[in-house]
Amino acid sequence: MRLALGQACDHARLFHDTGQRDHRNIAETLGTRGILPGVRRLAYFTLLLALIPASAFAGVQSRSLTVVLDPGHGGAFPHDGAHGRGGLVEKDVALAVARKLKTILERSGASVVLTREADVDMPLAQRAQIANEASGDLFLSIHCNSMESSRDRLVTRGVETYFLSPDPTDAEARMLAELENGGPSAMPMPKKTDAVAGILADLALTQARNDSAVLAQIVQRNIVRGAGSPNRGVRQAPFLVLSGTKMPSALVEIGFISHPSEGLLLANEQHQDRIAQALATAVEDFAEQVLARRLLAHGDRPTVVLPELTLDGKTTAKPAADKQAPGRRGRSAQTTRPASAGTTTSVILGALTLPVAAAGSAR
Repeated sequence: MRLALGQACDHARLFHDTGQRDHRNIAETLGTRGILPGVRRLAYFTLLLALIPASAFAGVQSRSLTVVLDPGHGGAFPHDGAHGRGGLVEKDVALAVARKLKTILERSGASVVLTREADVDMPLAQRAQIANEASGDLFLSIHCNSMESSRDRLVTRGVETYFLSPDPTDAEARMLAELENGGPSAMPMPKKTDAVAGILADLALTQARNDSAVLAQIVQRNIVRGAGSPNRGVRQAPFLVLSGTKMPSALVEIGFISHPSEGLLLANEQHQDRIAQALATAVEDFAEQVLARRLLAHGDRPTVVLPELTLDGKTTAKPAADKQAPGRRGRSAQTTRPASAGTTTSVILGALTLPVAAAGSAR
């Protein structure tokens, strides 16, 4: 279901005239029964936006929300990612989930770009470049996790979501970033004085970094709830693929391909569907909770308050001192448009229409 701006204003007058504020009455008025749950939720949120005076939308240009999905790894060994039992490979799971997620989001009206559509090796810098050239509103990199030792492979499972930071949450997060970046020998981790620090120092991207932390938390919450996966928390690390993007970005590890039972789940198409639906819900939540609330609260001066992040139920603390982390293996190397001033655009996701100021601020 998609409402044009003119229709939204008509419905706003209808609600003001009739006083039909009850959620179910509003849904019945516009006939939203019988549509997909995610679309129904977006349709309802549009009705809330429809209550905004029509003058608030004067001069607004409409476009679809642009989501960039990055299926991790690709190509032949050693660039194919982590390996599980029965020939299961990370690159294949990541691409399958990304394709399913793309279908769901496009059904809701979003514009979706995949950094790779096939089994090809793609440098990290090129993935970020694709996202930036697409003027993405958010970037989500999809991966599978893995452990090295026989004991760890038997017991370690769950999902975790990362956002960009020069300071890893812990030694394990640092090791994972090294492996995803290609290893310390193949591609050194960025230092605070290098690329990551430069990005974080750029005032135009500070908001995107804050939004990335929020995005990671929303992704983690939804995938734990929707896919029924153990919660390993929201973490931070200097991932190169995230450092090259200019929009809110997160990297999600959707499960441990090395774990006997979780690896089987990752190969299961129904479980992949659950993961994709959970991630789609996360995208919708992010659009609603960050983009829309910023608009309603601050108009064309977007700000966001970074919520408290938790790791396994505890407040995320300063990175611990060097501590030997369990070894991971199977991770392989993956070989980094401002809007014109004074313009305002509108983001549409399904029935969701969000005017978003583009002048002088990051998304």
